[in-house]
Amino acid sequence: MSIEWVNRAVDDLRAWGRASGLDVDVDEVRLLCDYASDYLDVNELGDFTPVTFEELLLNIYPRKVIAPPESASETVAAARTLVDFLLATEEIGGKMAARMRATLDRVEPEMPIALADTSRFGMAKSLFSAMGAEVLEQDGPPAPAAAEPDREPCDCPGCTPCPPVRLAPLGTLAESALRVPLLTDARRLVQWMLAGGRTPTVRGRLRVRDAAEAVAQLAVADPALLWDVAVRAGLVETEGTALFDGEAGPLDAWAAAVDLLLEGGTGGAVTGWEIFDAELYGLCDMLYRLQAPVPIPLVMEYLEEMGVLEEEEDLDLDEAARRLVYCGLVERRDDSLALTPLAVWGLRELYLGMGIEAPEAPDLTGADAPALIEGLLSGMPREAAEADIEGWLERRTPAGAAAELLGAVSGAPSVARGVAVTIVDRLGPEAEPAVRGVLAEAELRPHAIHWLSARGLAAPSLTEQEALWMSVDMLALALPEAEDDPDAFAENMAASGPPAHVIEEMWRVDHPDVVDVLELLGRSLQDPDTAKAARKAAFKARSRAIG
Repeated sequence: MSIEWVNRAVDDLRAWGRASGLDVDVDEVRLLCDYASDYLDVNELGDFTPVTFEELLLNIYPRKVIAPPESASETVAAARTLVDFLLATEEIGGKMAARMRATLDRVEPEMPIALADTSRFGMAKSLFSAMGAEVLEQDGPPAPAAAEPDREPCDCPGCTPCPPVRLAPLGTLAESALRVPLLTDARRLVQWMLAGGRTPTVRGRLRVRDAAEAVAQLAVADPALLWDVAVRAGLVETEGTALFDGEAGPLDAWAAAVDLLLEGGTGGAVTGWEIFDAELYGLCDMLYRLQAPVPIPLVMEYLEEMGVLEEEEDLDLDEAARRLVYCGLVERRDDSLALTPLAVWGLRELYLGMGIEAPEAPDLTGADAPALIEGLLSGMPREAAEADIEGWLERRTPAGAAAELLGAVSGAPSVARGVAVTIVDRLGPEAEPAVRGVLAEAELRPHAIHWLSARGLAAPSLTEQEALWMSVDMLALALPEAEDDPDAFAENMAASGPPAHVIEEMWRVDHPDVVDVLELLGRSLQDPDTAKAARKAAFKARSRAIG
């Protein structure tokens, strides 16, 4: 959702914070800019006004952001930092800054109340607040498939299928491979060797004197590694001590380089620490399966579990990460590591060569609505899901998208319906005709009324029964994830769950999942009285179904 101006602004903010010696909450400021861009037509930093901050903190955040009321102070603090930054960079003047600060002083005590007011929740927030982990934001890999009956489970990679991954276009990957510093320096070394008439050893290795001269003349840190990469990647051909230009294409060269870096027994030449090099395959495999940036502390935890930190007490993870970036394997995202798109492609090629199933995730932007919903429910990383949803919506008018999505889930299970209405909740008033068109459908009517009311459009009033039905329907969406992570679900329910008097009446709802929802609440709610009310309601719902 971030666009170019937001990325530039965040980079400038980070630099300003370092120069000013300030601890800037970059993530929170980015979120402010993202939502200002998406919902308030802010297209550059100079577009911020006092009204922008008031709308963000009292309207957009309560409607869109799942956050406990006590987090309001952190968000307001980030907004004040943004005002300081706007003033320091002369995006605003002193009078405007004073007006913004006065607005924030007035908004600060109101924001926790707004965050706690469930009537302000947008549909997406209402759905996701009830979920233990967002359907569209799975950060972990899917559960490993069961072992075949005639095989004992083991720790080999082949026993755990790889999750589907989204690959960048081959043309983009080839261009990226030409810019990997490791391969660029390897090519420079090859040309230097050829131009100087230098020759390798009879075994095709780089001579010691040539390595020393390469360090001085080419300013490269590890010519021996570069030479090994060049030979393995086909950037140079050797015949005895004779050298010839290699003819490997950029992606063939990159695939061979990945094989060497992860499987070649590099003895510390990659990261600077031999034991870390030995665990590099495992680290990259973990990043591949998670398909999400991993915070540095969790990488440290992984290395501790692998015994790397115990045996290499002097390991500098920042330096190791810098070397991995140089090799093209990872990228730094603030304080996290993630595989580069090129590394994802290279690892998949490595897996396929090892006979490991490594499926490619389909591009859902061109799919119909049922296929889009099915693909999102299959589990995919947040960034891929967001890209698919945005690409899918870009190909349609708001009214057309809403009509397709809502039509696809007429009579569908609650989970599919929840995904559809969550996407429709992104659409503006232009989708009104399609949303209004489902008011006659019992299962979609409450969601449609909620959607219309949230946008200030004419809408029928929700009956008590419809309000209860929608509460159950929203909670039903959370059932699969809540079973997997009951603690997270319980925390979310404690912050934004329905009150006891609503739960007590849920048993009356004619919803196929009402018993399961109430039983889940009875197990999960932290307040003993509310949990007891849920268990009583579940008993009544079961009795009603039997009767």
